[in-house]
Amino acid sequence: MDEAQRAASQVICKVLGGRNLNQVLGAVLQSADFSPQQRSALQDLSYGTLRFYGQMDRVLRQLLHKPVHDEQLRCLLLVALYQLQYGKAASHAVVDHAVRAARRFNPRAAGLANAVLRHFLRNRDQFLSTAAESEEGRYSYPQWWVDEIRAQYGAATEAILLAGNLHPPMTLRVNRRRISAEDYLRMLSAQDIMAGQIGPDALLLERPVPVERLPGFADGLVSVQDAGAQYAARLLDVQDGMRVLDACAAPGGKSTHILELAQVDLLALDKDSQRLQSVRENLQRLQMSARLQTGDAARPEDWWDGRPFQRILADVPCSASGVVRRHPDIKWLRRREDIVGFAQQQGAILAALWQTLASDGKLLYATCSVFAQENRGVINEFMRQHSDARQLPLPVAGMSEGPGFNEGPRFNEGQILPDEQHDGFFYALLHKHA
Repeated sequence: MDEAQRAASQVICKVLGGRNLNQVLGAVLQSADFSPQQRSALQDLSYGTLRFYGQMDRVLRQLLHKPVHDEQLRCLLLVALYQLQYGKAASHAVVDHAVRAARRFNPRAAGLANAVLRHFLRNRDQFLSTAAESEEGRYSYPQWWVDEIRAQYGAATEAILLAGNLHPPMTLRVNRRRISAEDYLRMLSAQDIMAGQIGPDALLLERPVPVERLPGFADGLVSVQDAGAQYAARLLDVQDGMRVLDACAAPGGKSTHILELAQVDLLALDKDSQRLQSVRENLQRLQMSARLQTGDAARPEDWWDGRPFQRILADVPCSASGVVRRHPDIKWLRRREDIVGFAQQQGAILAALWQTLASDGKLLYATCSVFAQENRGVINEFMRQHSDARQLPLPVAGMSEGPGFNEGPRFNEGQILPDEQHDGFFYALLHKHA
């Protein structure tokens, strides 16, 4: 356990220094020969500590009489506090391993680590109660983020913030060209994998499993995709024979869903050629074909052949504030001023792509954000500047037919808020009239 603690503390330090969690964690995992158990522990400790960093940081401040200038030790203590509060390991084992890990990089730090962690165990309730007096300590979000959510959502603030701290659900999208949702549910049951249907193609697993355990995954029977993200292809209203653009397509989940719903001429565009490789791999696994193009969605003059698209999916770069439970580092890497930059970029992409849309065509604007400035704000400004655009009501009917999901998606003016079943997304469907 001490090796996982030590490695996790390295990850936390780098992320709090401004690095991306997935990139840092991937590099650490490649740098050493971890056992499967150690890999799992390292991932849990890294994600969990960042998920509850606001709370753990407030607790640690109380435990220390003066700031710790050794950042590596501070990160190790944060990891150990997360384990003591949320982990399943015995408390004495967590403390002993943390002391040994501290001794490895600073022999003098072992005593401090031991004293701090045991003090927490003796007075846990008091420290947690004091930490909760601040909203950052209560919800584990930066204060500006809490303020922004409250200004937009009022009484729903706490539910939104707490949903972002849940472990993310694992949802499958059944490839309806190959198998029905009902038949695939029976295949899962035969493998003792329990799941329920929450959308036309969406199956929510009771417990996450490695994709290797999913029957037929390698053969393209299913994909892993959040239920909220699965609305995109259906809202786009694709029909056989259409010319369709998926801008910002990587990693390809929405591209392949479009191809599962209709036989279309699809161009999958992405600015990052390396990320476009993941689209190619998804297409190959699902035995589908599409044209792939590296290009900036905001600069169609560099990649567009002049032939209009009848449907465009603009899944634009955003703050990812609706998917923080999958990427908890986002809470601590984002700044309030970043939202302004995202909105400007989103508006530029939307205006550029509008030029490539055919008359009477439809464009679906999508983000995985819950911040109105990136969502309703961008759409309102776009509509003000484009007299040939009309926003369509989102066609909920027909998207929620089946057992167990009769209520349908809970859109609030295009916004889907995160909950136990899906992440947070925003959708706006635009029609181009003559």
